[in-house]
Amino acid sequence: MRAITGLWRWRHNPLRRRTDVAEGWIALLALLLIVVAAPTAGSVVGGLAQESLQESVRQQRASRHQVWATVVRKLDGTRLDADPETTTGRGIRARVLADWTTADDTARRGAVTVDLLSPDPGTRFPLWIDRRGRAVAPPLDSATASTHAVIAGFGAALLAIALIEAARRLIVWRMVRHRYLSWDRAWDKAGPDWGRTGAGS
Repeated sequence: MRAITGLWRWRHNPLRRRTDVAEGWIALLALLLIVVAAPTAGSVVGGLAQESLQESVRQQRASRHQVWATVVRKLDGTRLDADPETTTGRGIRARVLADWTTADDTARRGAVTVDLLSPDPGTRFPLWIDRRGRAVAPPLDSATASTHAVIAGFGAALLAIALIEAARRLIVWRMVRHRYLSWDRAWDKAGPDWGRTGAGS
């Protein structure tokens, strides 16, 4: 911002250098890119993520359905809920051996993880299964998919801002480095005769 305001102040300043003006224009261009490109990148990435995730939601809902299962017995050990889609604040879940029936009336038995306070034998609970009758995680819900899409879009916008700012800093760094090299060359040329009367400097 300092370079941008300097661009206006340096319009008629006789001490301005071409690099000062160039640095101001680069800062202005970077600001315009941040204002335009970052929201665009966030919107595009967020829209693509939303479309992809909602398609996953539709596919999961089509390929999974809920049945009622019955606890046979509790298995040893509990585990922390590692499901990132869980939004109810559940912490400890029990592992049980359970029976359930698939859509084609095939009886199944297997070890599943349940969210039951007391998983006693005979307790019924809802279970998600796939087309083969295997126990699977619940399908991704639409609200969670939308949240992930928003996070992806926000992350893309931040990444665009970071890249634009990094490019601006790199360009300005190269300009300053070139300026210092020019000063060194000018000093090397004038340095030996600096301050000598009648030395032609």
